[in-house]
Amino acid sequence: MLSFGCLCVLLGLGYWVRRKLVFLQRLYLPASVIAGLLGLLVFQVFAGAGHPVPEAVSFGWSKLPGLLINIVFACLFLGTALPTISKVWKSSSRQLAYGQIVAWGQYAVGCTFVLLLLGPVFNLPDLFAGIMPVGFEGGHGTAGGMGPVFDQLGYPEMKDFALASATGGIMGAIIVGMALVNWAVRKGYVEKKTAPSFDAEDLTGIIPDGHRPEAGKLTVSSDVIESLTLHLVFVGAAVLLGWLMKQGLLLAADKLPGSGGDIFKSFPLFPLCMLGGVAVQWLADRFDPHEHMDHGLMMRIQNCALDFLVVAAIATIRLDVVAKGWIPLVVLIAAGIGWNVFCIMVLARRAFKDAWFERGIAEMGQSMGVTATGLLLLRVVDPNYETEAAEAFAAKQLLHEPFMGGGLWTGAAIPLLALWGGWPILGIALGMMAIWAVFLLVLNRPRA
Repeated sequence: MLSFGCLCVLLGLGYWVRRKLVFLQRLYLPASVIAGLLGLLVFQVFAGAGHPVPEAVSFGWSKLPGLLINIVFACLFLGTALPTISKVWKSSSRQLAYGQIVAWGQYAVGCTFVLLLLGPVFNLPDLFAGIMPVGFEGGHGTAGGMGPVFDQLGYPEMKDFALASATGGIMGAIIVGMALVNWAVRKGYVEKKTAPSFDAEDLTGIIPDGHRPEAGKLTVSSDVIESLTLHLVFVGAAVLLGWLMKQGLLLAADKLPGSGGDIFKSFPLFPLCMLGGVAVQWLADRFDPHEHMDHGLMMRIQNCALDFLVVAAIATIRLDVVAKGWIPLVVLIAAGIGWNVFCIMVLARRAFKDAWFERGIAEMGQSMGVTATGLLLLRVVDPNYETEAAEAFAAKQLLHEPFMGGGLWTGAAIPLLALWGGWPILGIALGMMAIWAVFLLVLNRPRA
């Protein structure tokens, strides 16, 4: 209980510091990230003074990310009716293709730099090529949640690098993203030619009284069962289904010859929990006429788990490990930022027929931070969501997230890098980029 109480106090302190320091508001850093950095600072200061913080204070923190990420992904599709793939595809095909090129390109950039430069110079394993994509596209949640996978593969230090990469990614998304927004406004590339600005709600995070949305709707009487408890039951069912799928993979791995089953043995649990959530929602859509699941409550469970995950993950980063490889880490982060800037300045205007900058800046924010970062940057240039960018971006997430944003490929890429090495993964990434580029060309082909 002491460690849980300290974690809560740290999270509250992160929110308070964000309220007081305007520059942190303008960086739009979530309170959980600030709290994690504060915890990391406290641990390092006490350790440097020769008086390490007692282990009881942070007991279990290092294991939280690997557990809570399963809840985050289990909630991803719970509480909302699953749309048909054709409907999602119709409204988001170009956005999806562009987002896939950006995401696969991060793996291509990571592999290229590690195989040709960073690996030979700094004697790094090919696995290091996945650090930037996991931190950027996956964010702090995925980076922290991949900890057990890195441990199993024999590279526990990679979790620390991935979390540092995620921190660099989200800060780069805001700083570089806002610079690009100002550039686009001056050049007249945005459809609403107004000076970019954040309103008070964006900066402080406080929703004014009278404009505060409901957290969710109670779907059952508390005399029978607390509604939040019932929602946790659905989340637990999704996690259980994911665990059963993992056991099936492990059984299959035992029957595969040679090292072919290693990919299944080291595959993380959280993408399977996401599939478990899809299965639970599919069953609810067909057999639950009373609609017991509420999307708002599911979002509260998901975001709560993510907040505590991020605080614990960042606070337990081993800076001594990161310090030993900070040069290749910085190079890789810079290369990832450069790739995202290239995509929005060169590829986006060729990929989209309308609102190319709005669509591109939303994708940049998401691919370097989290979905909320992408929507924040989009709101700066399209405050009322008058272009089609917001609808296309939101719809695209339904097909993109299950594979790239911490989904199936993200979970498979790290074990594959350890098993096959960087060259095959580079080939796969370049091949997928080519496929999606051809698809975009077909979509944009003039029709007779």
